[in-house]
Amino acid sequence: MNITIREVTIKDLDEVTKVEEKCFPKAEAATKKSLEDRINTFKESFFIAELDNEVIGFINGAIINETVISDELYENSHLHVKDGDYQTIFGLDVIPRYRNKGIAAKLMNHMIDKAKKDGRKGVILTCKDRLIHYYEKFGYINKGVSNSIHGGAKWYDMILEF
Repeated sequence: MNITIREVTIKDLDEVTKVEEKCFPKAEAATKKSLEDRINTFKESFFIAELDNEVIGFINGAIINETVISDELYENSHLHVKDGDYQTIFGLDVIPRYRNKGIAAKLMNHMIDKAKKDGRKGVILTCKDRLIHYYEKFGYINKGVSNSIHGGAKWYDMILEF
């Protein structure tokens, strides 16, 4: 598969929204408005994976100075600190029929490389218990149960420090 990773544009909004809806339960999925705000606020840290001009996945996140993600960040893109210390990962989405093909890893590695190039101190994310081992493969450390109550789920704080 010839996957292309590129920076998102506002023209991708509808496709990105469809991918988000396929990847997350309604309570956890970002709304179209939220995704639009993210594209308009931090497109430099919002990348899509394309196959034959079809958006099949994406990764995105604001930049902040803290080492954990607060729930408020998901809804308020303006908390993004352009020259902040830590790249967050709000979502790593790959539509189901393209999973287990290395696309998520390609997106994650792209984001990690970009964060290093931009001089960040590290990358942070929250995940569910079943994904801790996946993120540990990239070098993330589990900091324990998160204070996040996003979508009513139990989350774990993860950090990858450079």
